[in-house]
Amino acid sequence: MSADLIYLVLGLALLLAVVLPIALSRCAVSAPIVLVGVGAVIGLLPFDKYGLDPVSQQAFTEHLAELTVIVALMGVGLALDRPLSLLRPRSWRGWSLTWRLLLIAMPLSIAGVALLGWWVMGLAPAAALLLGAALAPTDPVLASDVQVEGPSVTDDHDEIEESDQVRFALTSEAGLNDGLAFPFVYAAILLATAGPVAEWGLKWVGWYVIAKIAIGVIIGVVGGWLLGKIAFRSARESLAVARRGEPLLALGALLAVYGLAEVAQGYGFLAVFAAAMTLRSQERGHEYHETMHSMIERLEQILTLMVLLLLGIALTNGLLAALTWPGVLVGLALVFVVRPLAGWVALRVGHRSEPIGVAERWAIALFGVRGVGSVYYLAYAEGQAVFPELRELWSTMAFTIIVSVLVHGIFATPVMRRLERIRAAAA
Repeated sequence: MSADLIYLVLGLALLLAVVLPIALSRCAVSAPIVLVGVGAVIGLLPFDKYGLDPVSQQAFTEHLAELTVIVALMGVGLALDRPLSLLRPRSWRGWSLTWRLLLIAMPLSIAGVALLGWWVMGLAPAAALLLGAALAPTDPVLASDVQVEGPSVTDDHDEIEESDQVRFALTSEAGLNDGLAFPFVYAAILLATAGPVAEWGLKWVGWYVIAKIAIGVIIGVVGGWLLGKIAFRSARESLAVARRGEPLLALGALLAVYGLAEVAQGYGFLAVFAAAMTLRSQERGHEYHETMHSMIERLEQILTLMVLLLLGIALTNGLLAALTWPGVLVGLALVFVVRPLAGWVALRVGHRSEPIGVAERWAIALFGVRGVGSVYYLAYAEGQAVFPELRELWSTMAFTIIVSVLVHGIFATPVMRRLERIRAAAA
């Protein structure tokens, strides 16, 4: 990609970051829809052929999506008010909706998409599993319309609690499933490179499912705890950044924790989210959490706008060239059938322990937004193994993201407002 185009995309991203949030605040059309459309128009302009192709520019695509996701995960972790502590088992009950979505809805979605990819699209088992693993996780980047708005700060710590079950469930699910989908991405890579499951199944469970998750969580929790202690309670003025209100701690924390987790062979996505949650748990009512979140949110907006503009440009420069009618059916099935049914089943299991209304249950099941995380997983797998159907996978994934952006972008705001009115009437 040429330097001139990079300047153009960065400039447009910054300008739109200033204008769009307010301009679209009362519209049913979301910013991602506008940005993809603007990018598509830019892609039609008579520039030199700069080859904006995720297949040929795998490293750039992977690292841009990677940075966008970890910034979003930091923001999600800082935004959640509901506590979660490894040392307080009772706190886990408040996350029961999240656990059901992660342990039931996500595996069902992966299996459903993989089965459709194999049966409808005729993909090889490894490619079908990769498609399922990449598309199943909900996205922390593009789901801002249905997520919690930010951390609540108050002197009374007992008052800090999310009352909106829909926003909490979708936010916490997006924060955790980007890391928990990684074992299935690795399973697809191993299936493509290491032969039958019998040859690597035990290693996959022991290392990719258990050990790498544990490493990521431990590094995240310890890193967040240490940084929180230093920032809030250090006697040295130079280290007590919370008292100075220096927001760059959040950026430094996410990069350091992510890098350490990756060096240690753990899942960096989980480490960043765990670090953010642990940092948030310290001095919960301190306004510094809001300061950090605001900075991360602005950086996330810029990166997201850039990714969406580039996605739009790629759409009109061949990204959908390998899309087939079976691929269209799989993408539509995920958005309208697989995720809603998987989410509904997950929320019906054990629903008496944390009852929610039918409208809220359907909202959680339906609003599983697909986005930048899927781009990262597919680009990462491309760098690890050879998948002959790679271009078809990219086209199908891009189509699914566009459908998700359109459908969820149009209906998210009206549906969330409707739920707020229902809760207000019930109160």
